[in-house]
Amino acid sequence: MGAVDGKPGLRERKKQRTHAAISDAAIRLFLEHGFSQVSVAQVAEAAEVSKRTLFAYFPAKEDLVVHRLADHETETARVVRARPPHTDPLTALREHFLKGLRERDPITGLNDLPAVLRLTRMILDTPSLVARMERFKTGAERALAQALRETADTPELTARLAAVQIVAVHWALAQDNAGRLAYGESADERYAGAVADTEHAFALLENGLRQPVPPSGSYRPVSGCDAPAAPSAGSDG
Repeated sequence: MGAVDGKPGLRERKKQRTHAAISDAAIRLFLEHGFSQVSVAQVAEAAEVSKRTLFAYFPAKEDLVVHRLADHETETARVVRARPPHTDPLTALREHFLKGLRERDPITGLNDLPAVLRLTRMILDTPSLVARMERFKTGAERALAQALRETADTPELTARLAAVQIVAVHWALAQDNAGRLAYGESADERYAGAVADTEHAFALLENGLRQPVPPSGSYRPVSGCDAPAAPSAGSDG
């Protein structure tokens, strides 16, 4: 049965419930016993599905965890595409990340709710989950590069290089925040430092690492993300 009036039909609702049941069972077991100590068979049993059904929804064990972050894979690209008229991509991305910090969006690493912290610790402490997250970076880079080409008339190579740098900055900022919170610092304590680091990082992107970076608090709006350049050979900053 298909969708009715834009709402999912019975079959789709059953699939959504099964997907949620498997995911919830997996996260519960992983947090209680450790990712490496829980087998896929145990997750399937807890969710009351077969292993075959589980793999139909989650092709790999790591997907049981990282799928919860899947919507964020193309987030930077969506921000670039949805930016207001006359707003350059780098400005839109900077403002979006700062907004995420203010709202304690877990994707910025600045969320200290107990459930979020436990999940963050598990990911950071599990090499296979960290490696799986790297695939998100690759997908984010591809999506962002395409958005820059299509909405900012950015040359292909420039768009690709810009996307690599921007996604890496997002990743580093979020990991720094998450690492601090996972091991004791509160989100409120970290907030001012997270904002300063974000402004510093985006200033580096704007300046292309070639010019002195303004001190924290003196950030000026970026002029665009069309050409973040690598440092010149022999440059010392």
